[in-house]
Amino acid sequence: MAATNAGLSPIETLTMRQVTLRIVPFLMVCYFIAFVDRVNAGFAALQMNQDVGLSPSVFGIGGGLFYVTYVLLEIPSNLAMERVGARIWIARILVTWGLVSGAMALVVGPWSFYTVRLLLGAAEAGFFPGVILYLTYWFPAAYRGRIVAIFMVAIPVSSFLGSPISAALLQTDGWLGLRGWQWMFILEALPAILLGVAAFVWLPSRPADATWLSSEGRAWLTARLATERVSRTQAVGHMSLWQVMRNKYVLAASLIYAGASGASQCLSLWQPQIIKSFGLTNMETGLLNSIPFGIASVLMILWGRSSDAMKERVWHTAIPLALLAGSLTAALLTTSLVPTILILCVAVTATYIVKGPFWALSTEWLSAGAAAAGIAQINAMGNIGGFVGTSLLGIIKDRTDSYPLGLMPLAVISAAGCVMALTLGRRRQATDNLAVKPA
Repeated sequence: MAATNAGLSPIETLTMRQVTLRIVPFLMVCYFIAFVDRVNAGFAALQMNQDVGLSPSVFGIGGGLFYVTYVLLEIPSNLAMERVGARIWIARILVTWGLVSGAMALVVGPWSFYTVRLLLGAAEAGFFPGVILYLTYWFPAAYRGRIVAIFMVAIPVSSFLGSPISAALLQTDGWLGLRGWQWMFILEALPAILLGVAAFVWLPSRPADATWLSSEGRAWLTARLATERVSRTQAVGHMSLWQVMRNKYVLAASLIYAGASGASQCLSLWQPQIIKSFGLTNMETGLLNSIPFGIASVLMILWGRSSDAMKERVWHTAIPLALLAGSLTAALLTTSLVPTILILCVAVTATYIVKGPFWALSTEWLSAGAAAAGIAQINAMGNIGGFVGTSLLGIIKDRTDSYPLGLMPLAVISAAGCVMALTLGRRRQATDNLAVKPA
């Protein structure tokens, strides 16, 4: 359920429970598959890199190229979703990325690897910001911190469960003449296609289309969301697309997100190889790789609930970024397996617990009219951190033979994001306080 019953009317309690149970679990499953398909190259690399001749630099650049097309198409995708409707667009994204993800099994060298990664970024572009926008159609602001955290827990869960599954699929080596990494890509792509078909049937575009809600529930939810849209528009004002793209809060949120998103993407893709470098088997790597994500899955929900309960976003965003920067820097101090796993637990947890409060804060900074483009731009520009972090780690590893040194650019970006969150967040809070004072 999205919230406790304290102080809520019966119609609000029932409506939000129905909306949460109808929408959030399905979107979580979709995002679970999205991340499995996005980062399973990290496990495939344990076989694929040697089979098709991918060096650490090539693998890092190819991993990062996903974000080039992903970033370029984020805003157009969100604007398209507003035009054609969430149900159709989310279904289209799921089917497209499933087909492209399966095509990873056809990689034969660096250039085909680069090509498919670019296509995968284009196929998946718009899914995450589209879902964040979609959630604003259904959940009032007071619910968004915990709801976004619950939805996004699918990311660490995808690695927690996907790590041993991917490692096990590598053992299918030789079936019908295909290598284990090829079977892994094929079998893990099928759920996305099936979910795309299901999304077309299961997801209504807006509350007015929700025949499974009572008429009273639809009326209450529609009125509540309409009131909030008017309030945010009065507080923030209308912004054109160009104004959104150069708005200081959108640009600041992009930088803040770059550290967390970059580290999240980078660790999801590279962590199996970091752990395998200690001489472990593929299955041992898969089991150890799942530990940080299991911890993050639990703490992510608790941190989102804390943010909503305290009605506080800025410190709940800044503290994880500080932990992230510190833990990545601490990786320089050890070359042993156990301390490395502990450091990865802190770093991975920090990258995920920040997401709920951060997206709640970001949507509060934007008016309803600016939300589609603003959310897409924040996610797109923030994911440049994924491109930078993933690519630089491979290049630095090639040059220095050190994974910890490759993590340092992300430590710097995370520290900068922490400072930015505190500075602009407190400034915005002061401005809002002045705005509500009586004349």
